[in-house]
Amino acid sequence: MGKNRLEAFSDGVLAIIITIMVLEVKVPHGADWATLQTLVPVFFSYILSFIYVGIYWNNHHHLFHAVKHTSGGVLWANLHLLFWLSLFPFVTGWMGENHFAPLPTALYGGCLLMAGIAYWILVHCIITTEGKDSLVAKAVGKDIKGVISVVVYALAIPLAFINIWFAQIGYIAVALMWLIPDRRIEKTLSENSH
Repeated sequence: MGKNRLEAFSDGVLAIIITIMVLEVKVPHGADWATLQTLVPVFFSYILSFIYVGIYWNNHHHLFHAVKHTSGGVLWANLHLLFWLSLFPFVTGWMGENHFAPLPTALYGGCLLMAGIAYWILVHCIITTEGKDSLVAKAVGKDIKGVISVVVYALAIPLAFINIWFAQIGYIAVALMWLIPDRRIEKTLSENSH
């Protein structure tokens, strides 16, 4: 089975997720700075989630650039990832509207955790389909960044009930870690093209 339909479908879903998230940022009734200040938590949660969706889109694109074959398992694993990402508009809006209250902040982390696990499952389904000597397997290696991300999310969820800022710092730290471009796949592809 070709990978083009999977990539096109995933790109469309991610574009819709971003669109839904921005539509949740309601236009304020008022024309002064004080009115805009009430939107700071909503806007911050939107920015953080926009960055996360962008990170997933970017990594998904690079991942499938290295994929040669897909399977039914890869398709289902990809849908599993898209399911968790599709919940981002809800958890983003809930967290922002409630000014980062503990439960919405923890649920936001839970959604990040499940998306991270789903991405790991997708990668490993691809490796199972293509083999342990595939480009994806070579590029991913031990996936230290992925493991660190999941651990930070798992720690941040209970921290949200102790101090929401510890949880938020964890979420921001993981996003910053992934903003630094992950060159593993590009490096592996260029090494294998010679």
